[in-house]
Amino acid sequence: MSDFSDDIFTEPQGYSVNTLEQLGPLTGMAGIWEGVRGLDVKPKAEGPKKQAYVERIELQPIDPQTNGPQLFYGLRYHTHITKPDQVKTYHDQVGYWLWEPATGNIIHTLTIPRGMITMASGNAAANARQFELHAKEDDRCAGISSNPFLDYAFRTVEFRIQVSINDDGTWSYEQDTVMKIKDQAALFHHVDNNTLHKIGEATPNPLAR
Repeated sequence: MSDFSDDIFTEPQGYSVNTLEQLGPLTGMAGIWEGVRGLDVKPKAEGPKKQAYVERIELQPIDPQTNGPQLFYGLRYHTHITKPDQVKTYHDQVGYWLWEPATGNIIHTLTIPRGMITMASGNAAANARQFELHAKEDDRCAGISSNPFLDYAFRTVEFRIQVSINDDGTWSYEQDTVMKIKDQAALFHHVDNNTLHKIGEATPNPLAR
């Protein structure tokens, strides 16, 4: 049995077009942010290596999105990461954070230019200050896809991210990318964490201007 309505075409009416006022638990993430104390634990041939990183992430509101009766509010984001005092890109990522008020569902999509995409999902109350999202290989609704080399050598089997909205106006994340590395019996936990400080305000979505 499905929890969805038989009417899959009729779009909602009369909803707010001001995304910044309708983001629920994502509200504290809107804007332009910088984090200078990021820590990455990554796999190397000789074993796990810790790497400090500097991050800039911009999260801007998009117009409300509908799939028939389904309604999302969301943030489009771009993350750019370097090693301290370097210009060369260490990590680049784009995607969306989406909030569905009717169900409390949160969706996080990520794409990185090494041939990998992920969609993680979770659930939270509108006023939640902490939430966690999860993706797993072969999950049709919250899954992971990688290019053939990554699938062969560094296959991601699970992904989790926990976000905390802090009382001082910052927000933090901890994420765990669980990998099956070629010729290694144990799974590798590729973990990252950072705290983001606001350096710029969000721009209202087009319909709200």
